[in-house]
Parts: sequence; structure tokens; C-alpha cells
Amino acid sequence: MSRMHDESHRIDRVSWLRAAVLGANDGIVSTASLVVGVAAAATSQQTILLTAFAGLVAGAMSMAAGEYVSVSSQADSEKAERAKEAWELEHQPKAERIELISIYKNRGLTADLAEQVADQMTAHDALGTHLRDELGLSKHYSARPLQAAFASALAFAAGAILPVILAALFSGQMLIWVVSGAALVLLAALGATGAILGGAPIGRPVIRVTFWGAAAMAATAAIGSIFGAAVA
Repeated sequence: MSRMHDESHRIDRVSWLRAAVLGANDGIVSTASLVVGVAAAATSQQTILLTAFAGLVAGAMSMAAGEYVSVSSQADSEKAERAKEAWELEHQPKAERIELISIYKNRGLTADLAEQVADQMTAHDALGTHLRDELGLSKHYSARPLQAAFASALAFAAGAILPVILAALFSGQMLIWVVSGAALVLLAALGATGAILGGAPIGRPVIRVTFWGAAAMAATAAIGSIFGAAVA
């Protein structure tokens, strides 16, 4: 007895996964770098903690606003394309049929088969068929502004919360080393998690995020040390 082939793909995760990974990565790197830089300037623990918390709130709101505006622009473009395609299907059905047949022929179908497929697909869902096969729009790629904004803000806050907590528990040089080490571990875990969820090898993402995270923290530590020495 044959069993139905059960095949799962990860493409439907792409939109929210991208926003979540970007938000968490930015939360870890920016907040940890902020803490390290301010701590390197020999600032008081209270100031460091306040700075870290303000960075968390501002960063989360900035990520949410940026994602919402960006994805909303994409959604507006998709809406305009849908309206344009619907108008063309209503007023220029013959031209749209020829266009669809041409698409299928270019994909390797014979002329007769391309006509049959075009007619059957159009009868089933004319607008959906043209959006997918002519413009490359489908439910997997449809823009969702609120989802992207919420995922980015939540992910940023989740990534930024540990540096804030560590800023409340440690001070001085110990804070710099603890935050730096914890941030690099979190970045490596984030890179591995994103790769696993996306079905990709984990090596390169882990190296990529830890390298740039370390570079960011080193840069802010250097600036903080220079600034602290100048003030002193």
C-alpha cells in the first residue's frame, strides 16, 4: 500500500524569520556594544543601566517603525500590482491569455499544452495565476507590515534584555568582559538557530554574526576608552 508523500518546506517562514533574526541580532549587538562602550568610559553603573534600558526601548521602537514602513511600502506595491492585473484581466483578457501562454512556453511546455494549461489555470483562478506566474507574487511572499514590525520589536527586546540585566548585576571591567562574552555566545546561538530553522548549514552564519558582533563591541570599547581618558 503506497503512502502519501509528505513534504514540508521552510519557505513560509522566510518573512517572519528574517525580521526576527535581524531584530534579535541588532538587539544583542547594539545594546551590548552600548553597554561596553559606556562602561569603558568609566561611567557609573546607574548611568550604564539607564543607557542600556533606553537603548532597548529606543531600538525596539526603531526596529518596529523601520520594518512597518519598509514592509508597508512593499504591501502598497503589491496592492497596486494586483489592481493593475485585475484591470488588465477585465479589459484585455486576450492579451493576458497570450502573455500567460508565452510564459508557459518559455518554461518548456509545447504550444498546445501551454494553451491548455493557461486556459485551465485561468478558469480556476485567473488573478491568482497571473499574480503568481507573471509577477511572482504568492501567499509566501505577501507583505505583512504588522507581523514584521511586531516580530522585529519583540526580537530586538529579547536580544537586548540580557545586556540590560548584566548591567544591573556587574560593574567596571567585569561588566565589559561578561557582556562581551555573553553577547558573543548569544550571537553564535542565534546564528545557529536561524540556520537550522531556515534549513541552511550553521557554520557560516555563526562565524558571520560573531565576527561583526565582536567588531562592533571592540569599536565602541575603544571609543569609550578614548572618551573616558579624555574626560579624566
